[in-house]
Parts: sequence; C-alpha cells; structure tokens
Amino acid sequence: MPDVTAILAFITAAFILLVIPGPAVLYVITRSTEQGTKAGLISVCGIQAGTVVHAVAAAFGVSAILMASAMAFALLKYAGAGYLIFLGCKKIFGKKQTAESIKALPPQSMKTIFWQGMVVNVLNPKCALFFFAFLPQFINPALGNVTGQVLFFGLLFTIMAFITDGSYALAAGRLGKWLKGNTYYLKLEAYISGLIYISLGLLTLMMQPSHGSNKK
Repeated sequence: MPDVTAILAFITAAFILLVIPGPAVLYVITRSTEQGTKAGLISVCGIQAGTVVHAVAAAFGVSAILMASAMAFALLKYAGAGYLIFLGCKKIFGKKQTAESIKALPPQSMKTIFWQGMVVNVLNPKCALFFFAFLPQFINPALGNVTGQVLFFGLLFTIMAFITDGSYALAAGRLGKWLKGNTYYLKLEAYISGLIYISLGLLTLMMQPSHGSNKK
C-alpha cells in the first residue's frame, strides 16, 4: 500500500491533468452534445474501461514494452488516429441531421457508444504515456508489490477520471438540449463533430514516446 504522502501527491497531480480538456474530454463533450447526457456518461464508462486496460497493462509491463519498441508505439498511434479520423469522416460525409430526422431516427445504441469510447482510449497513446511516464514517479519499490501499487494508482486515477469526465458530460448534455433546438447548429453539427474527431486523430499522430507529460 503506497504511503499517504504519495497518494495525496498523486491525487493533486492527477486532478490537474484531468481537469484540463484533452482528447478524452473532447470526445465526451461531443458525445453529450450529440445524443444527450446519458450517451455522454456511457462514453465516459467506455473511456474508463479503456483506462483500466492501460492500468493492467502497465502493472504487468506491457506499456513499458510498447514505449521501448518504436514499431509497437507507432502501430498503437496510427491505429488510434485512424479510428478517430474514420469517425470524423463518417460524421462529415454521412447523412446530415435535421430536427425531423433526429426525432424520426433511433439514437445510436448505448452499447455502440460504450465500445467506441473504450476503443478510442485503448488506442490512445497519451494514456499509455501517462501510465508509463507519469504514474511510476509515485511508485516506491521499497514498499514491495510494485504491481499492486500500479494497480492501486491506476484504479484511483480511473475513479477520478470518471468523476471529472462525468462532470463534463453532465454540463455538455445540458448544453446539447439547447443546441438541438437551434436550427443553425443542426446545420453545422456534423461538421463541428467531424472536425473534432479528425483533430483528435491528428493530435494523436503528433504524440511521441519521448514525451514525459500527458493530458487526459
């Protein structure tokens, strides 16, 4: 069990990183404004499921292998970027929404939203960098059970991320209700959402394994 000082230091540092909007936050905001608060919260659950995958991988050394291998990191980076860009192109070039079509068409399933959120974060190299470069600073080998310490901090980070991302989802969901009644917004919504996804994909492409900082 990590000491109290390390836990408090980790909470402070992680909170600062989490409240600054990054790819995960922007993804949640987009989901919430598109389909409401519930969809935003489901996307948060998916994203945090992806965070758990990274935490477990870090605990057993997989993230270290990814960071040490340029090819493995590149594959992760390009897969994540490609998926985000695909979502963006689908929004921009797909059928555009109108107030009537929103009422007539069934919303995207919560299961699909969950899995999309999970895939986005599993393929997010920024998350891998976080667990490889940031989290180890709070691990004390002298206390033993390094794997347990990594899992502890990973779970703590996941809980904190769920709270902060969930707050963004709630706020964006309320804003989305107003936006959905705005005819001008409906005309631009597909392009705005699509450009956000594509921008996140391009941001992912810019990630380098040598960076030591991370934004969630």
